[in-house]
Amino acid sequence: MEAMLTVNNLWILIATCLVFIMHLGFATLEAGFVQRKNVVNILFKNSMIISIGLLTYYVVGYNLMYPGDAWSIGGWLGRFAPMDWAAGAIGDGSSEAYAAAAEAGSSYTGYSDFIFQGMFAATCATIVSGAVAERMKLVPFLIFATLFVAFSYPITGSWKWGLGWLDTKGFYDFAGSTLVHAAGGFAALAAIILLGARKGKYRKDGSITAIPGHSMPLAAIGVFLLWFGWFGFNGGSVLSANPNAVSLVFVTTSLAAAAGGLAAFFMAYLMFKSYDLSMVLNGILGGLVGITAGADSFTGISAIAIGAIAGIIIPVSIVFFDKTLKLDDPVGATSVHGVCGIWGTLAVGIFSTNPDHHFFTQLIGTLAVGAFSFATTFGILGVLKVTVGIRVDAEEELKGLDIGEHDMHAYTLNKEDGVFQLTSES
Repeated sequence: MEAMLTVNNLWILIATCLVFIMHLGFATLEAGFVQRKNVVNILFKNSMIISIGLLTYYVVGYNLMYPGDAWSIGGWLGRFAPMDWAAGAIGDGSSEAYAAAAEAGSSYTGYSDFIFQGMFAATCATIVSGAVAERMKLVPFLIFATLFVAFSYPITGSWKWGLGWLDTKGFYDFAGSTLVHAAGGFAALAAIILLGARKGKYRKDGSITAIPGHSMPLAAIGVFLLWFGWFGFNGGSVLSANPNAVSLVFVTTSLAAAAGGLAAFFMAYLMFKSYDLSMVLNGILGGLVGITAGADSFTGISAIAIGAIAGIIIPVSIVFFDKTLKLDDPVGATSVHGVCGIWGTLAVGIFSTNPDHHFFTQLIGTLAVGAFSFATTFGILGVLKVTVGIRVDAEEELKGLDIGEHDMHAYTLNKEDGVFQLTSES
């Protein structure tokens, strides 16, 4: 029993490291999808988000999300208190304490639980950072990220993972298709509505100007880092080193990602008559987001179907937001995380091998979390918009946020004939 406790705890810590690598994946993906003049800004935001996320999660988020029996409002609002440091340890660390903890059913220490969940916490704000890229002021974004990670994310998380009202209803979200991804996706939607499109994106004659990212290699590296990290994101959510359960999650996660990429490839070709790498990359991510709600309760065929449908959704949803609604999302965060997050959560009610999972309950849960995240973000950014402002001025947007906000470039540059170009050193 003591040995199993040690193995379980070790796996949770390894999974934590994998989820941490996902933040590098998000940073690299978003850097690739933005213009060269905004790379430093996007990397700065991603660096700050993980720092803000861990600190705010320690100060208030953890107990707000996992209140135990100390709810402020039963089932709806947890307690406002820092992580209980003493509760992180297992007794005095002696073999007797480990044996007693294992006998009581503990799989890992409270410290491991905190750091694993803390890595999840920053992900929501990271999703938003890509959607608002290239035109949002840095300081207002950091204020938003702090408030969102400290309060909005743990409150909705507590509704299920903290054994709140959604858990009581039977809502199921294994690793966060809704509680992490849809929450971040709908926060991103509120942000881009308030922020508006990048200059020149939508012309007065109704036409749309494509603003391609500066580095598809960086974007591809980011997606593969995210896929790699997702083994910890989903595999760690088993909350033990149970060999069958962890192995199943690894298989369903990978099958959905592969199916998402392939389905996005075919769908994008049907729509655009081109082999669009950005759609394939987002299709892989869509498959990963879609499988996350029920990765432990799907068969292989179901995982392929869920990933494939997510891959089909990606180009359709991106075009819908971009061309129909005229909402500018440089990285496709609203489609990948918001729409595919909803799809993955509903898929639990369709494909799950657990008869206790029901479609209507899943629908209630994903809409409730999405609505709360949307409203919270709209409120926070709405106040910031009318007070300090959330958008850079037109001149700064034209020059790029790297110069306007940071006074530096991501690459070594020469100025030739009035045009900045990469030098051989870069």
